[in-house]
Amino acid sequence: MWLRQAFFRWLLPAAFLLPLWLLVGWGVFQGGWAILWVLFIAVPSVFLGQLLLTLLTRSRPSVRAERAVSWWDVAGFTVWHGLTIAVGLFIDGAFGWLLTAAIVVGIALIWLQLWQLWNEARGSGARIRETISWSTIPRVDEPTSTSRAREVIVVRETDQRDA
Repeated sequence: MWLRQAFFRWLLPAAFLLPLWLLVGWGVFQGGWAILWVLFIAVPSVFLGQLLLTLLTRSRPSVRAERAVSWWDVAGFTVWHGLTIAVGLFIDGAFGWLLTAAIVVGIALIWLQLWQLWNEARGSGARIRETISWSTIPRVDEPTSTSRAREVIVVRETDQRDA
């Protein structure tokens, strides 16, 4: 359980640290004009991709309740983050393969998150509303709850000169 919770806490910092690693890796291992590719394609792609994956992961009710990701998430993020770090090493001969694998795994991870979100939302309409956090909004055909207090307080302002 501690590993799944650690991944839950790691998701948001990863959106900033993985792109930063690509910059550091360029400076240490590559240099030259590759900075253009890193600055304009790699860093924004990894940043936005990780933010999207974090949003999809944290949207699931089970993740919010347990404050821990699933084992599928642990496996997927481990592979994707490992490949992203390996891409940042700019290894000659393996760079293209690592980049392709990172892109494929990133896309697969998005599908995995959508699949898990769909499976948790499937079932009752209340479960779907809970998933998208609109559970407090009643449907049109749903009667309003009578448990809510409907109290109206009217405050009338009086002029001090009249009193």
